This record gives sequence, structure tokens and C-alpha cells, in this order.
Amino acid sequence: MSNEQTHPLHATDKKIIDSLISKDIPEDFDLINLARLINRYDDFPGEIEIKEDIEKTLKFWKITKDNLFEKTKKLWSNNFRPSNTNKDLVGSGFDTSN
Repeated sequence: MSNEQTHPLHATDKKIIDSLISKDIPEDFDLINLARLINRYDDFPGEIEIKEDIEKTLKFWKITKDNLFEKTKKLWSNNFRPSNTNKDLVGSGFDTSN
């Protein structure tokens, strides 16, 4: 029996990593997304395809994980905030506006 699991956000994250892997020059939000995916999948049992795509993206962008985390830490410390769109937000469907 295999211990490999499918992450609940696999479908969403696969779309994100597929969009990242094709970028020649990553923007700030792309760096943030890749770092976020690395953190999500680093110790997750399974998801070999996404983990391999993460490594391919790092290699294509010619950056190491340490360099990526250094850059994203600097972005966050300089008050980087993602655009306020709902398309990439993941959370509950509870609407508190009513």
C-alpha cells in the first residue's frame, strides 16, 4: 500500500504551477506563488508530479529555493500584497457581507 496522497488543492495548484513553468521572467506574484507551493508540498506525502514541476520551474528560472525564499521574504517585508481578487483565493464559502 502506498503512502502517497493527493492534496485537496491539487487541481488548483496544478493550474498555477503550469502557468509558472512557462514564464520566462517571473513577476513578484509568481515568485510568491512558487514559494507558497514549495511550502505546501515540501513535506506532503505524494504529489510527485507537482514536486517535479516545482523543481523544473526553479531550474528554468535559474534560482535555488534559498534564493527564492530570500527574494520573497524581501518582497513581503517591503509591504508586497497580492492584488485583491477572488479568483486565486482559497477559503470557506461563508459570505460575511450580509
